[in-house]
Amino acid sequence: MTDAIFSLHRGSAPLLLSLPHDGSAIPPALAARMTPEARRAPDTDWHVAQLYAFARELGASILVPKHSRYVIDLNRGEDDTSLYPGQNTTGLVPLRRFTGEPVYLPGREPDAAEVGSRIDAYWRPYHAALRGELERIRAQHGRVTLWEGHSIRGSGLAFLFEGRLPDLNLGTANGASCSPALQARIEAGLAAQKDYDWVANGRFKGGHITRHYADPGNGIDAVQLEISQRTYMDEDSFEYDAARAVRLQALLESLLRVALAG
Repeated sequence: MTDAIFSLHRGSAPLLLSLPHDGSAIPPALAARMTPEARRAPDTDWHVAQLYAFARELGASILVPKHSRYVIDLNRGEDDTSLYPGQNTTGLVPLRRFTGEPVYLPGREPDAAEVGSRIDAYWRPYHAALRGELERIRAQHGRVTLWEGHSIRGSGLAFLFEGRLPDLNLGTANGASCSPALQARIEAGLAAQKDYDWVANGRFKGGHITRHYADPGNGIDAVQLEISQRTYMDEDSFEYDAARAVRLQALLESLLRVALAG
């Protein structure tokens, strides 16, 4: 299923991958109001859909937006409540880049009416598709794991975090978004490998989608994996590094198989 603002591949297994920051498109009229740096959409979760493309062979459903998080951040609540009180973050319609620098040229920021229009045009359709696919899969299998796939530059973002982010950052809302057994199995899979350092519920504990849709007691487990981009791409040129990626994909496949096992 392909829409003007997202693509949805419907699989046959009890696993849904949501990749809400993979999109990089910015409508030309909107881009004209942004700084030259922001027009490159540097805070994109670059190539995440490509990184997880193998998941189709596992029977996973995959939901991918077309547009940049600068248009609207699909992993924020409609009310734009901060997920990390007291820490720097970016909002539903970001005004700051991950560096803390502005997205928009002076005086060209969106007003409340424009934000509402973007919610209607982009946010609600994506979430309707996400909710509908979760319901379809749970009705078919009695359960579903929602896997939130993300990536971010792993260092040089003091606005968001100090120093170097671990390679792999598992988020389960401090254990609330999935069963303890599933989290333990994912952590065991991470601990069994030596190529990447990792942390559970560190700086990134799971965003709006992970927290909002999780319902472990009723068959919906949700986890987020935030990947440092140095593990599969060049963080400066944004170019995909197939040699690095293939190593990481082997681990990601093993983790998704754990998620499939429920």
